[in-house]
Amino acid sequence: MALVVIRHAPAPAPDPLAPALAPGGASGPEIRRCDPWSGDPLPAGLKDIEGLVLTGDTPEALPLLREALAAEVPVLALGGGADLLARAAGGSPPPAPRAPEAADPLLGGGDGPDALYRLDGRPVPAPAFRVGGSAWGLTTPPEGDGAGGLLGRFAALVAGRAEHTATRAFFTPRADAWEERFAYQTPAYEAAVSRMGLTEGGTAIDLGCGSGRALPALRRLVGASGTVLGVDLTPAMLTAAAREGRTGPGRLLLVADCARLPLAAGTVHGIFGAGLLDHLPKPRTALAEWARVCAPGGELLLFHPSGRAERAARHGRPLSPDDPLAEPNLRPALEATGWRLAEYEDAPDHFLARARRP
Repeated sequence: MALVVIRHAPAPAPDPLAPALAPGGASGPEIRRCDPWSGDPLPAGLKDIEGLVLTGDTPEALPLLREALAAEVPVLALGGGADLLARAAGGSPPPAPRAPEAADPLLGGGDGPDALYRLDGRPVPAPAFRVGGSAWGLTTPPEGDGAGGLLGRFAALVAGRAEHTATRAFFTPRADAWEERFAYQTPAYEAAVSRMGLTEGGTAIDLGCGSGRALPALRRLVGASGTVLGVDLTPAMLTAAAREGRTGPGRLLLVADCARLPLAAGTVHGIFGAGLLDHLPKPRTALAEWARVCAPGGELLLFHPSGRAERAARHGRPLSPDDPLAEPNLRPALEATGWRLAEYEDAPDHFLARARRP
């Protein structure tokens, strides 16, 4: 994974960005230069890219930039790159500068409607704008130490978001076809959800819901007076779920990290997670978070429409003893995080583990 810097022209001497771009100069991601003017090919897609920096208006980078905006890959666009960012976002010239919120993760807040962004307490000597939650444009970037500090700060932001970026970069281009590709699994999802002990009026959440194949079955269990919440880290997946008609009264879609849910403690009665736990970097942290939001007596159902052995064979690898879904690993992990395993099935055609919150 790398932070890719696309430069429009040779850098001036001395290069104000050189300290931050030197090997080891920026904390976090690997820094990879791409100089199209010297014959470097542009990346064909977002694979292994954690963030983008554009230092000029490079029109051939427009498709990659649009892809980055869709997947919320962090982007810092400087000088002519800010014009390119504005075009990628559907506007030209760049948006009018505005005072950002004080909590802006890259550039500090201003002091009024006409204030410039600030970097480490100092005004940035150029109008700046933000596109969505992950892209920033500065029409005239700071110079000297300010430029190096800005890029170093952006590299730290990229490193902090790397896990989310990788997930969104993978799923965003697949979201439009997700429902059609996996529609045949819907009956298996419905059968799994029917195993949950949900009652009318309860609240159920589908973590990593994708296009929302489990949401209608959860809705039937909690009834018209209940609430169903589909949670996914990738906005494009929730757009696909909305397109399939999976929103409406008592049916909500939420962009969130499933290990840091914006929900009050004890407010959920059932949690469904398909193909999720074994892909998380810290499974026990996630299980503890799910226990926090679950009411006493609530249930957690972990599911996959194929068994562990079948999935391992499909990927050309043996079953790992470290698999978090293996019963010798899953049972103690559940017990350590506030759950009690009630059912465990690892069949050729499905995996299912049902746990209760004491």
